[in-house]
Amino acid sequence: MKRLTSLKENIAYFDAQTKTKLMRKLFSLLFIVAALTSCSKKSTTTEAHVNFIFKFDSTQVRLNNVGSPSGVIAGHKAQSPKFNFMSAHYVELDLNQFAAIGSGAVLYRAAETTAGGTNAIDFSKATLATEGQTFLSVPVSSITPGTYNWLRVSLAYQNYKVNVTAGGNTFSATVASFIGFRSYIQSYKVKDSTVTVNGNRDQGYWAFEASTSGVGVLRSGQAPAGATTVPNPIFASSPIPAGSCLVTGQFGIPLVITGKETGDITIVVSLSTNKSFEWIDSDGNNTFDPLNGDAVADMGIRGLIPIRQ
Repeated sequence: MKRLTSLKENIAYFDAQTKTKLMRKLFSLLFIVAALTSCSKKSTTTEAHVNFIFKFDSTQVRLNNVGSPSGVIAGHKAQSPKFNFMSAHYVELDLNQFAAIGSGAVLYRAAETTAGGTNAIDFSKATLATEGQTFLSVPVSSITPGTYNWLRVSLAYQNYKVNVTAGGNTFSATVASFIGFRSYIQSYKVKDSTVTVNGNRDQGYWAFEASTSGVGVLRSGQAPAGATTVPNPIFASSPIPAGSCLVTGQFGIPLVITGKETGDITIVVSLSTNKSFEWIDSDGNNTFDPLNGDAVADMGIRGLIPIRQ
């Protein structure tokens, strides 16, 4: 050890030693922080997802059950509603038009229950989505790689606005309609009013709420069995169960899933609302007058086009 000859040198020596130790500790601390930061970055990395959003298009082609363009039948009238919410019950990707239901990539199936007796969709657990809102997000890693040409979405519930005429006045009303195969409903809100059911309701159950001149109207009803339109362009090679609302649509450009995607994929589920609210025009005045005997005939979506953004 170097011999120290003065108090001043002694102080300088120990001061240098202290600084060296502090610098070593500082570098060690910085190394630990860098390592932790690196680990943190790795652990928070998110995997790619396929995100599904709704689009409600009143100009999209109006289709019938077999996927052919369709007009409004004689004695009926229809209008294109303005949508508030929609919910889906089942989502599946299919490779081709020969795929049987359930044989493709099943991405989602909503909760069901037998609380009402027979099996039904549990409305209390439904996800209600507005236009442009993601209603389903699925990790790419959970989808079998392939080239998918068809999308099937089973629709369960819709809430929208239509024009209603009563007492010579036309005003806006809100309609809540259940178009899934069957729904177990505890209660639901139409617009401002809540309807309590505590039971099952078959496809085509609806309620509407409106108010005019300070008078409120709240009514519910049931469309006839089989009256809800469910377009399926591949009905001949891949039929759907009777009473379901499994709407089928073809990708304009096939959806290719490799399993190596690093970024999210967005699928726009474009639904045709082109005159999708249809009624029997019993009074022949071309307007929906439920108080004059006009009855809801059909509330089915009129087509589905899946589009990858």
